[in-house]
Amino acid sequence: MMNDLLKGINVYLIGMMGVGKTTVGQRLAKELGYRFVDTDVLIEQVAGQTINQIFADRGEDEFRQLEAQVLSEVSAYTNLTVATGGGIVLKQMNWSYLHQGLIVWLDAPVDLLIQRLQDDTTRPLLQTTDPTAALQNLLDKRRLMYAEADLHIPISVSDTPEFITSQIMAAIPSVLK
Repeated sequence: MMNDLLKGINVYLIGMMGVGKTTVGQRLAKELGYRFVDTDVLIEQVAGQTINQIFADRGEDEFRQLEAQVLSEVSAYTNLTVATGGGIVLKQMNWSYLHQGLIVWLDAPVDLLIQRLQDDTTRPLLQTTDPTAALQNLLDKRRLMYAEADLHIPISVSDTPEFITSQIMAAIPSVLK
């Protein structure tokens, strides 16, 4: 039923780091009978470096270029659920790829993101004395871009990945007629 609606178009999960794009994406892919792809993992494979190393050695601009290249290649496929990096919405060019599929914004409050990310040392944009302010600043800059998604899924502290996945599944028919 859902496959008839989606007709193989990719589902792209966007949102801030720590919101659960990878965890929810894997579950959603299983529900849809899709393959799962994480653009950050692909970037690391293409670059032969971790994202932290790419940021340290080449800078954020170079990372964003790699991210756009990976997204363009991924968008050539169908039947994928794709977890994207939190900043993928920053490049206008990326939207041309995202809009070929269904875009789902997973939206969690900053305090929940901080709670989830407090022990995560792999986030270059949070290597700062005030990660809460850094995260709030990133969200403020990106919120309007995230809001261009086809679906907006607000997330609260008590929401499980299963619940979030079921919310997405229930909402997909509302945007695909």
